[in-house]
Amino acid sequence: MSDAVVTLKTTGDQQCLLVRKPFEGLSLTGRIRVPGDKSISHRALMLGAIASGETQIQGLLLGEDPRSTAACFQAMGAEISQLNTELVTVQGIGLGQLQEPNDILNAGNSGTTLRLMLGLLASHQGRFFTVTGDSSLRSRPMSRVVNPLQQMGAQIWGRKNNSLAPLAIQGQQLKPIHYHSPIASAQVKSCILLAGLMTEGQTTVTEPALSRDHSERMLKAFGAELSIDPETNSVTVTGPAKLKGQTVIVPGDISSAAFWLVAGAIVPGSELLIENVGVNPTRTGVLEVLEMMGADISLENQREVAGEPVADLRVRHSQLKACQIAGDVIPRLIDEIPILAVAAVFASGTTVIRDAEELRVKESDRIAVMASELNRMGAKVSELPDGLEITGGTPLVGTEVDSYTDHRIAMSLAIAALNATGTTTINRAEAAAVSYPDFTPTLQQICGQTA
Repeated sequence: MSDAVVTLKTTGDQQCLLVRKPFEGLSLTGRIRVPGDKSISHRALMLGAIASGETQIQGLLLGEDPRSTAACFQAMGAEISQLNTELVTVQGIGLGQLQEPNDILNAGNSGTTLRLMLGLLASHQGRFFTVTGDSSLRSRPMSRVVNPLQQMGAQIWGRKNNSLAPLAIQGQQLKPIHYHSPIASAQVKSCILLAGLMTEGQTTVTEPALSRDHSERMLKAFGAELSIDPETNSVTVTGPAKLKGQTVIVPGDISSAAFWLVAGAIVPGSELLIENVGVNPTRTGVLEVLEMMGADISLENQREVAGEPVADLRVRHSQLKACQIAGDVIPRLIDEIPILAVAAVFASGTTVIRDAEELRVKESDRIAVMASELNRMGAKVSELPDGLEITGGTPLVGTEVDSYTDHRIAMSLAIAALNATGTTTINRAEAAAVSYPDFTPTLQQICGQTA
């Protein structure tokens, strides 16, 4: 394996990913498929569980996060078949029928599971639930969903003034509200809409900018009465709702595709085709920014699958240039900022990322971690309170870096390493499995390594 570009070393439950740039140069080629969209996978499992009848899910993401969602809803009475990418069936138990679980619900590392689920749990009158997660999730702020739920009449207790998990919930008959969210967050919006399914009347969420709209699309598909006002970034659900099981076809996750888009753009001589990627307009901020940077990306075979727009994405190497990333585009690319920071390292000029303070409370403080680990490799990255300033054009040198147990950090550093001289060692690379279990084999494939 001495000539391998990508090597994985496993010790116990920890993995080290070694990426060595060959002397004769490296170009990335091939056709790849990325895992199913994480946001849509979560929502399909949840809505399937609380709908009446059977839901069939094709293309489900098999990462650890959706497994946490499935396990939580199984513990509350939903029948969910073994998880796979072909076909998962969910026998829904009907709205308002979630059972009191015998044990604490564990959301693992998944903020989506915990925050969205809280809206459902809080609205199940007379039932008691406790929810927790891993050490990372227990440090992430929950007040952004707890506060609006309390305004609806929810009873929720937790650490640090009810803002940190573990959380205890005593279900109540909630009342509808009009919530003006201080942040554009699909998790906050979805949590309140799910709580609104069981209220009498109209629950409205208004955001400062548009966040991803997978919940709205899927709630409509399942039969909820929903109205959207694009002028004010508002969405209203009318309860009590009636949800019916559906067939959901999950497209590939653009957040996972983003790693290959940047890899293809920065590694000379590369051309990659990423098939079957969801290109929902509330998620394509990453395509807009890469286009601003001069990336050569084209959308092919554009189509609509189960209410979601889908395309194949072709990327070729090009010389990138710096740009400003800030304002309304941020909620539409918040998960892609770590990999966009890598693109900026190889762009000419200084890229500034602002309005992204949300990144400080993800699986890690992504602002601090991306700055420290890229600088370790020789980049010029400065932390801003709400983002990063990256001066491109400094050659990277392979060294030892760490994922901080954050899946997007692990994968972003692996892509940066493709363009670094020598060998880069990424510690705790197992984190990638949260959203992309096959990341390493795919990386090996496009580097021309056969398994």
